Amino acid sequence: MITQLSIKNYALIDDINVDFTSGLTIITGETGAGKSILLGALSLLLGKRAELSSINDTSKKCIIEASFSIKRLKIQNVFEKNTMDYDPETILRRELFPNGKSRAFVNDSPVTLQQLQSLAPYLVDIHTQHETLTLFSENFQMEVIDVLANNENLLQSYSHELKEYFNLTETISELKYKKESANKELDYNTFLYNEIEQAKLKGVNLQSLEESFETLNNTESIQEVFSKAMQLFSEEHIGTIETAKEIRNALSTIKSYAAEYESFWERLNSCVIELEDLQESIHDATSNVEANPELLFETNNALQAIYKLQQKHAVATIDELLEIQNTLKSQIDSTLNLDEKINDLEVRQKKLHQKLTQLGTKISLTRSEAIPILKKKMEHILNQLGLPNARFKFELSKSTSFKKNGTDTLALLFTANKGLDYAPLKKVASGGELSRIMLAIKSVLASYKKLPTLIFDEIDTGVSGEVATKMALILETMSDKLQLICITHLPQLAGKGNNHLKIYKEDHNNLTVTRLRNLNAEERIEEIAEMIGGKEKSETAILHAKELLN
Repeated sequence: MITQLSIKNYALIDDINVDFTSGLTIITGETGAGKSILLGALSLLLGKRAELSSINDTSKKCIIEASFSIKRLKIQNVFEKNTMDYDPETILRRELFPNGKSRAFVNDSPVTLQQLQSLAPYLVDIHTQHETLTLFSENFQMEVIDVLANNENLLQSYSHELKEYFNLTETISELKYKKESANKELDYNTFLYNEIEQAKLKGVNLQSLEESFETLNNTESIQEVFSKAMQLFSEEHIGTIETAKEIRNALSTIKSYAAEYESFWERLNSCVIELEDLQESIHDATSNVEANPELLFETNNALQAIYKLQQKHAVATIDELLEIQNTLKSQIDSTLNLDEKINDLEVRQKKLHQKLTQLGTKISLTRSEAIPILKKKMEHILNQLGLPNARFKFELSKSTSFKKNGTDTLALLFTANKGLDYAPLKKVASGGELSRIMLAIKSVLASYKKLPTLIFDEIDTGVSGEVATKMALILETMSDKLQLICITHLPQLAGKGNNHLKIYKEDHNNLTVTRLRNLNAEERIEEIAEMIGGKEKSETAILHAKELLN
């Protein structure tokens, strides 16, 4: 419930600070005194978009702040969902600056307007004649039935499954689109993959392959060079090795004369040994070089295939080609696996569809059981409120699709007079009837769930006499279960309040300002007497006021 409200520099209000109590609080005042201003300030606090014209003195900011005791509402989850700090004594503050900017705070932490708007319905529910239009909403009508049917847990389960169902449906749709696109690329990717696969690149060393090709392609030249080298190495008298051996023999005769000469001999001896080893290696290599046209053809084909793939894929190494091959393989496998994946998801989707259908049927059944109870209670209350012939007809039918709140479609029909056919509520109910219907609904709901603070404005439109007394009793009964604030012109309602506030205008420093104050017992008598008999309060009016208060 709201425990305190402070309004500074808003419209005709310069500074108001008022405490609220539990039960029924009555607000009275002459037409034009500022009751709409008070509701406007509250609406701003609860997330309505700010207007610069709302500021009274444009040299200062406008501040609206209210304290709420919310422990009984058990709405911690709302704070958590909207990442706000929870406190059983929560404070909301809205600041509007002369430059048009505004700020909002919950428990002294800055919040966005969206966060504030998400919290507001759990704290205050304001009903004006305009607000009765929500009666025409099928969702609102269904919410009322669900409260009486105690469908909260069923609807939570249904909502959870529905969210998963919609997510799954979207995923399947995306995969089918992906499959359609992927199928167009599958043939091409398969061709590219096979082209690389046929090159058999695993374990291939490009440099070795190129060397093999050059060797096979130049066999005759290599053999000629090797033959000449062998000849030059070992030709008698003039061969390189033979010449080196003769020099070595000559040096051996003088190597004992000096260390330097011995060094010459050793160096040459090493050269002779190396040349003999080289000669042997060339001899072995010569025997390995043989013309092989078939192998040359195969090697050339392998190289050309690799060069072509490198050029096609704009890479320089076999490793890069193998990486492309692996990527293509993954893409092909992914495409081929889409059918299986889609099939698995569709099986899950079908199970969810069955579960949602079952939950929807359960919800529909509990609604069907709750509707006669709601109908009876509302018609009884409306009879007390001067609509003895008011009748409702709730037509519940199956929806062709899953809706946010189940699988039902609801048509609420109404008639206020005997002999007239039922018709949709918005076509046949007057403004006064809608206000009374809304009061009846809230009166019923108060017995079934914890409601936020209710504020009624003009709920008494078109009401007087005995009906006004009955309305006052209904509001009094409701206020036993929740905080109720009622702006009224009826003395019968004013007499039932636990707390009575008066809103009025006065001139201050050559300015007209709106004031709000708590009335004491004597002031309440005076105020109600004035509501009964006007400014000239007769003794009869005063006695009647005292009677209403007692």
